[in-house]
Amino acid sequence: MNHGLYISFWLPTVVLGAALAIKLPSILKLWRDPLLRAVGGLLVFACAVFVFAAPKTIAWTNRVTGVPNIAAPWVYSLLTALSASWLLLIIAWRNGRTERSAQTRRATRWVVSVYAGVVVALWVLFALADVPVERIRDLDTYYANTPYMREEILLYLLAHTVACSVTARLVWNWSRTEGLDAWLRWGLRFLGAGYVTNLVFSAAKLTAVAARWTGHDLDWLNTNIAPSAACIAATLVAIGFIVPHAGQYLQERWRVRRRHRSLKPLSRLMRTVTGGREPFDLRAAPELRLIRRETFIRDALLQLARHLDDGLRARSYDAAVALGFERGRAQALAAGVALLDAVEARERSQRRAGTPEGGTPEAPKSPRTEARTGSPTAPSPTTASLAASPASPAPSSSGPDTTYLLREIQAVSRVLRQPVDLQAVRARATAPAESMSTHE
Repeated sequence: MNHGLYISFWLPTVVLGAALAIKLPSILKLWRDPLLRAVGGLLVFACAVFVFAAPKTIAWTNRVTGVPNIAAPWVYSLLTALSASWLLLIIAWRNGRTERSAQTRRATRWVVSVYAGVVVALWVLFALADVPVERIRDLDTYYANTPYMREEILLYLLAHTVACSVTARLVWNWSRTEGLDAWLRWGLRFLGAGYVTNLVFSAAKLTAVAARWTGHDLDWLNTNIAPSAACIAATLVAIGFIVPHAGQYLQERWRVRRRHRSLKPLSRLMRTVTGGREPFDLRAAPELRLIRRETFIRDALLQLARHLDDGLRARSYDAAVALGFERGRAQALAAGVALLDAVEARERSQRRAGTPEGGTPEAPKSPRTEARTGSPTAPSPTTASLAASPASPAPSSSGPDTTYLLREIQAVSRVLRQPVDLQAVRARATAPAESMSTHE
């Protein structure tokens, strides 16, 4: 039982230390921010409380100083400082960027003054008390009727209860505020649960001490329930600070990885244009991999630009809308059809020229004519009818418009995963021209 209790004191210390390690870079970087300073102070004092409240540390402190039970006012002082840091966090959190207002300064001074006074009183009362017998786990109930020590125990418990009650109420109110980030809301809920559990710690201690005053023995509340509640509360508070930071970090990493994966179809298609792939480094951060893939795709699209048919894209958009796709989806499908057509046109151009992209073609025909003809001599009837159709205007002097493709590579890559939709749109977009050619 004692060994399990000892371990439980170190478990919240580890979780609190992890929360402090996560927050420390921001605290050091933005030290002037009162909210971050309050968070840092809270986590430091919380870690210190559980380090020095562990039974072995209590025995070590008493032995090193040579004063029986000197660890008691020290742990009480740390707990009082922790209670004050809760209130200071609430003040900084509630007032946000108005930390220099007179009201905020008054509230901060009031909390610091009152709780500093409590700490001084704790040491004065301990100096006046007669506590010669060392008690590591049950000091509060063992000396519950001892003059001055009785007042000291009651003082630190009341200071803790008041701070915890105020903090719990405000945190729970804020957790129900509209418009909060989901991770922040969950963090506030964990904090609120932690502070409510801290009230269980205070209630168990006060009940056990009051029982001693009336001649009853409820020491198990002090030695079993209170320490367990304190450990659970500290763990919940630490999780409350970790969840918003870790949640947002993991969500962002997941978003980056998902974006990287969603670009895979378009990246694979662009490899047929460049003959290679984006640089790959297993040790590279996900953000760098995403940047490299996006850069590779955009560079390949620029190489493919002269083969794009704006007329085909316009007809494909109309076809997609006619098939019932919403506007954004229709734009992406139209761009996908034009892109696939451009890749095929480029491949045909290379086969006819017998040279890689950028080589000297055999005939001085325009890339658009080469892309549409089945032979290097004359355009097909279908190509002639498309060129004459008002729906397929001749390319402007500035070349095809690649703005949408370069900007919406995610949407275009997603539609490449739906070949059935692309085929349906492409068939409908080319059907009028084919029927006209047949009629003529």
